[in-house]
Amino acid sequence: MGKAILLFFVLYTGVCVSQISNITQTIRGNITDRESNAPLYGVNVAIYVGDKLIGGTSTDEHGYFRIENVPVGRVNVSASYLGYNKVTLPNTPLTAGKEVVLNIPMDPTVSEMKEVQVSGGKKKGETINDMAQISAHAFTIEEASRYAGSRDDPARMASNFAGVSGTDDSRNDIVVRGNSPLGVLWKVENVDIPNPSHFAIAGTTGGSLNILNNKALANSDFLTGAFPAEYGNALSAVFDVKLKNGNDEKHEASIQWGLFGLDVSAEGPISKKKKSSYLVTYRYSTLDLLVKMGVDIGTTATPHYQDLNFKLNFPTKRGTVSIFGLGGYSTIKFITSTDIRPAGQDIYATNNTDEYFRSGLGVLGVSYTRPISDKCYSKITIAASGTVIGDHYNRVTRHIDSATGNFAVDGMYRQMGYQFIESKFSGNFYRNYKLNTKHSIRFGMNSEMRVFNYVDSNLNEQTYQWEHRLQYKGVHFLFLPYVQWKFNVSKKVTVTAGLHGQVFTLNGSWSVEPRASVKYQFKQNQSVAFGAGLHSQTQPFYVYFQRDNFTDQSDTRLRNSKLGFTRSIHVIGSYDIFFKKDVRIKVEGYFQYIFDLPVDTFASSYSIINEGTGFDRFFPGKLVNKGIGRNMGIELTVEKFFTHNWFIMFSGSLYDARYRASDGMWYNSDFNGHYVTNLLGTKEFKWGKKRLNTIGIGGKLTFGGGQRYTPYDLAKSSAEGQAVVQDKERNKYEFKPYFRLDIKLNYSWNSKKHLTQELGIDLVNVTGQKNILRLQYVSASTQPQVVYQLGFLPLFYYRVDFGFGNKK
Repeated sequence: MGKAILLFFVLYTGVCVSQISNITQTIRGNITDRESNAPLYGVNVAIYVGDKLIGGTSTDEHGYFRIENVPVGRVNVSASYLGYNKVTLPNTPLTAGKEVVLNIPMDPTVSEMKEVQVSGGKKKGETINDMAQISAHAFTIEEASRYAGSRDDPARMASNFAGVSGTDDSRNDIVVRGNSPLGVLWKVENVDIPNPSHFAIAGTTGGSLNILNNKALANSDFLTGAFPAEYGNALSAVFDVKLKNGNDEKHEASIQWGLFGLDVSAEGPISKKKKSSYLVTYRYSTLDLLVKMGVDIGTTATPHYQDLNFKLNFPTKRGTVSIFGLGGYSTIKFITSTDIRPAGQDIYATNNTDEYFRSGLGVLGVSYTRPISDKCYSKITIAASGTVIGDHYNRVTRHIDSATGNFAVDGMYRQMGYQFIESKFSGNFYRNYKLNTKHSIRFGMNSEMRVFNYVDSNLNEQTYQWEHRLQYKGVHFLFLPYVQWKFNVSKKVTVTAGLHGQVFTLNGSWSVEPRASVKYQFKQNQSVAFGAGLHSQTQPFYVYFQRDNFTDQSDTRLRNSKLGFTRSIHVIGSYDIFFKKDVRIKVEGYFQYIFDLPVDTFASSYSIINEGTGFDRFFPGKLVNKGIGRNMGIELTVEKFFTHNWFIMFSGSLYDARYRASDGMWYNSDFNGHYVTNLLGTKEFKWGKKRLNTIGIGGKLTFGGGQRYTPYDLAKSSAEGQAVVQDKERNKYEFKPYFRLDIKLNYSWNSKKHLTQELGIDLVNVTGQKNILRLQYVSASTQPQVVYQLGFLPLFYYRVDFGFGNKK
């Protein structure tokens, strides 16, 4: 019955919409010099459907262009200008519901002009940041939405790239080239931000769902190694996220409802004359709404979350001022004390425990971009951010009433509680000089003042004493200056070089890090590149402030406050080839040497390199920076870009990630899966007489090495009353390989002028594969329990895009 209704719905809308003709939309935007940010006057802009020219114009003195009455569908946009490389934006989607507003930076020619296809103003697949020549990817809003299984999440989308994989289907942590997720850095509008995830855990960079909303994102960069000098305090990857400006001429809105939330966004002009604009998005948990409506969702552990993203943009005579922000708050409760039936316990709760978890993030910033001359501009960004993560357990004591057969609660007591509050005040300044067509230089400084307020206490049920693991308040600074230079040696060779500095005032840790890369475009469609650099990162901050003595509150010594940075040397080589402008093959090989890695002071297999994922914090013993590690691998990407209504991509990686602990032995890291492959693609079919409607069918197949695990020592666990692993067997064993098939189906239609609708479903793990996540210790007399990843998960959504309040 449900299938018949869906088929009727598709056919009905297809018939109705096919009668609509001449639905058009506007394409407009701004074109600038990439290196100086100066507007370009007189650039020729043309619009094509296939090879047929359907419209064109040129930019005005401020670099703006506008082309109206463009038929909806996919179009090619080209920009050409004397002295600059011609750019083409292929298959740009144009719908009735939203205008397309493009910001296209153009590269000056060195000695001869050439045409390149671009994604957001760069050659397809390359980054927005032109200093990043290797191990870097650009990603667009459309890509984050198009990939099956990505769930509109930038982090999950990144797991499609070569060398990147997830760790847990229920979380969006990512492993990059065998590194811990701890090594990932998130930046928004040039400032480093805390973990932007709902249900975030201290010491991780992921969570259940990203707070960043796709509808607020501009084209952004994802870097996986040998970062340019402007990026610091990261070892494995950088998300350099840009928020888009709102439409400065028309009010537009989008409403989306799906399993992950009710999502509303709006954008439009604040002042059309001054070209100022707003953009705002808001999302609220669907499951929480359903519970409020009286719907039984099968559990009392209802995830409650909401988030907000916004950006206000104000062009002035002397530059541009932007105000931006994002925030999210999430809570969940796991309650057993209200379960009266022994067989009726909530499926997600822990026996005899009530748990109350919460996490929140807020970021507010303002930036000012000012042109100094036609060859120089500066940008300053000031931001304040704050996070709160807290949890507490109440232990429930109860018995079964002999008369009723139900539970009766005897009492309840606090077992554990923590609250981590962190505030950060950030400043970022840089100045960019375009000295000439061959040389450009950028220098700047990132500064952070961090205010910590950490409290963590746990009742030791063996001794019945409270252990105060954390009780710390303090203020510390992190300074990250840098300078970087780009040299276009010739039309074929480009060199970048730079220095990055890092100082942490807590313990005086410092680092000076050289970075360099060279790219050789030896043929029009082929290039090789080489990059190398030194990188360093602080430890998860609460590790520094863990108390040395848990039971004596008068002893304020900190166990690991003297820990220095973990450091890593990256060496990378790549080969890149394009065929027929829409097929790309890329091969990268890399080697990472990790040193100053925190390990135990005594002989053991422990290393902090294995931390950074899951829903639990970690409390190591006293650590020293004496461990080392090394990651090496080779990656392959074969991609046919989205042309002729379809795309396909294969990404694969063979790698090895190991470390040497304080016992002098080498071990597999927790994230050493040895291999991961992805095959994904999408095909679009046009529907209706005017071909204004689209049916999309996409899929993703992932196959990779299984999770590493260490056996439990049941005898020692029994003696110590807690889980103890076989230390010498650390990560020696591996679960069966990971396999997952995702399918995405969507149908979109332009039902009338300025209105576009889309209905879709993302089928995650269609085959219901039982991928093993970990072993769970139960008791010394019971074999460990196998914990599986997510099973089959259908994710539906309905979205409508429309204009509102716009007068002719």
